[in-house]
Amino acid sequence: MPELPEVEVVRRGLADHVVGRRIATATLTGARVARRHDAGPLDLSTRLTDAKVLAADRRGKYLWLVVQTPSDDPRALVIHLGMSGQLLVEPADAPREKHLHASFDFADDGPQLRFVDQRTFGGLALTDLVPDPYAGGHHTHGVPVPVGHIAPDPLEPAYDQPAVVRLLKQRHTAIKRALLDQGKVSGIGNIYADEALWRAQVNPLRETAALTKPVLGRVLDHAAEVMQEALAQGGTSFDALYVNVNGASGYFDRSLNAYGREGEPCDRCGTPIRREAFMNRSSHYCPRCQPRPRVRRTP
Repeated sequence: MPELPEVEVVRRGLADHVVGRRIATATLTGARVARRHDAGPLDLSTRLTDAKVLAADRRGKYLWLVVQTPSDDPRALVIHLGMSGQLLVEPADAPREKHLHASFDFADDGPQLRFVDQRTFGGLALTDLVPDPYAGGHHTHGVPVPVGHIAPDPLEPAYDQPAVVRLLKQRHTAIKRALLDQGKVSGIGNIYADEALWRAQVNPLRETAALTKPVLGRVLDHAAEVMQEALAQGGTSFDALYVNVNGASGYFDRSLNAYGREGEPCDRCGTPIRREAFMNRSSHYCPRCQPRPRVRRTP
């Protein structure tokens, strides 16, 4: 799944190429692309006709376009990228991609916006906007209803790190599980959780309540740091599925210290990186720099 840096790369591309333009027609292929839109693909296509794109917004890994027709209030076109979703800005006469599920033509006759999804886990849905529940947020149009419960991410103004530290300190759960909880802090997925924990020298299984507040703050600092670095390199691309709106891949995979490096030497101490199953995913860590927590034995 794309994480915050990859989604932010796409959002910036949409802001540059799509915001301010009016949709002339929205063409959806099949019903699956609109399965999250209860009224179906025809209704979604109709509602997007003549809509102006006011903004490209994001919270954590959640992406949406703020759109408005002349007769309606602004609404959110929520874009679920899923495992392989791509948003591409291309000339209208460019060859159609094999897995093209939606295309948007604009009134200015400029480039199309295309939604391509090889594995078809992604999709589009139009939803209402509600006021941002977090003070200090920069979402002037509000946030989509499905995103209302999602916490601010470390790269947005509404993010309150001391408050997140207090929440984590009160929980008795593995630190990595807490980092992946989008209701506490959003945008951190499997890749950047592993990288942040490697930098902080904290094992993914350490209990949050057992960690000091300074250590929890350091983990969150490293999460923000590593995502900023990934963003500067266009995100992390392990294959051709993660690209920006121009079809270019990110390069941060070359800078990873833990994730995907099973058996390779730790860049800090040389110990082989270990991979273990975690929450239907995998955790990568250095067994020397990030020792597992001791198991408490009952008398």
